[in-house]
Amino acid sequence: MTDGQGGIRPVRLYCFAHAGAGTSSFEGWAGRTGPGVEVVPLPLPGRGSRAGEPTITTREALLADLMGHFAAAPPSQPFALYGHSLGAMVAYTVTRALHDVGLPGPALLAVGACPPPTVISPLSDSWAAPAAELVGLLAEMGAVPDRAAPGGFWYRTVLPVLRDDLALGHRLRVAARGPASGGPPDVPLLAVCGDRDPLGRPGDMAGWREWTTGPLTVHTVPGDHYFAGGPELPALLGRACRTTVNRAPDYCSGLAQVGAAKVGMTADTSEGTGRQ
Repeated sequence: MTDGQGGIRPVRLYCFAHAGAGTSSFEGWAGRTGPGVEVVPLPLPGRGSRAGEPTITTREALLADLMGHFAAAPPSQPFALYGHSLGAMVAYTVTRALHDVGLPGPALLAVGACPPPTVISPLSDSWAAPAAELVGLLAEMGAVPDRAAPGGFWYRTVLPVLRDDLALGHRLRVAARGPASGGPPDVPLLAVCGDRDPLGRPGDMAGWREWTTGPLTVHTVPGDHYFAGGPELPALLGRACRTTVNRAPDYCSGLAQVGAAKVGMTADTSEGTGRQ
């Protein structure tokens, strides 16, 4: 896809962060994705620039908040979605909703650190657990500061947002397992996992092939659950965006070659089955 002057039209890469996070996860990405990619982090209500707004915990509220943004986008503007952990389910939910109502969807859907909806997710499934149990699970993920104490600032301000985000993630996963009115979206899907991430393991990430009729590529990058802060992911996504909008004859082969040599990643490419 060109800009009318012989160049490749820039693609907008909309990014959704993990539970409890704003847009700081994507700071510095603009200089790491490479040319032709515009990084656009989208904060959910209750964090960052939208900290004064109430959090959302249902699929309906999420789509009410986001769908207008994408429905108003000009069809000539290619875009891609990346979601990390909770953000992966947000990105998938938006993609499927656009598909269901017949609106243009992303040229590329990329999900990171998030197993597919059919895989049990112990963290989001524990959103309603007692505080001590939930904090214990979060601590295992490195999400609890060392000095956090019951009744302190973190417990009073951060933990409620995390709990609401986990509730949203749980409900999005449940909703995704329901029937889709338009069938599964036909979109190239890139699933990324960290080699030390206990939640989004490589074997589980391959299950995303059931959630698209388009091609699937799985990449493993160095890092734990929070690998979005490393240099490998934005570089990979930038190359994937350029490959996608350029519409190489064999998308899967092109994407599989996008970064393995430079970033030291493994790739497994397959066709989606379309099962839901």
